[in-house]
Amino acid sequence: MLRSSGPIRWVQIFQCGQNYMKTWPNDKRLAVIFPENRITRVTRFGVRFMPPIAIFTLAWQVAMSGQLGPAITTAMIACSLPMQGLWWLGNRAVSKLPPSLNQWFQDIRGKLSEAGQVMAPLEQEPTYQNLADLLDRAFKQLDKTFLDEL
Repeated sequence: MLRSSGPIRWVQIFQCGQNYMKTWPNDKRLAVIFPENRITRVTRFGVRFMPPIAIFTLAWQVAMSGQLGPAITTAMIACSLPMQGLWWLGNRAVSKLPPSLNQWFQDIRGKLSEAGQVMAPLEQEPTYQNLADLLDRAFKQLDKTFLDEL
């Protein structure tokens, strides 16, 4: 869990969000249960398109000799949208799993162990990042029906 305070903690949360977004498997069966699929899709879109929209908004207002105040506000809001997604994902990544998901996590770990995969022991209660890593590994190592069997 993140222990530091101040600006370093903010940067760490954004980094955790980026890592979580990269790790979370994009599977339709998971989209029914978890909001991560929708949030990662929207965040990726925002990271890609919101900075150009912000620049266009500023350039348009400067070219039309308009007021810069509303243009700067619009640009700041456009740039903050992907940051909000990364913030949510980062906080979610370091959150501990609720008991129901913890049991599901242990069941998937057991399936991987049964399949001959070496599983490192957990040093703490599993987090959503641990779940994302485990699901990513399970989708790569097990057949695609492992979710149906749980």
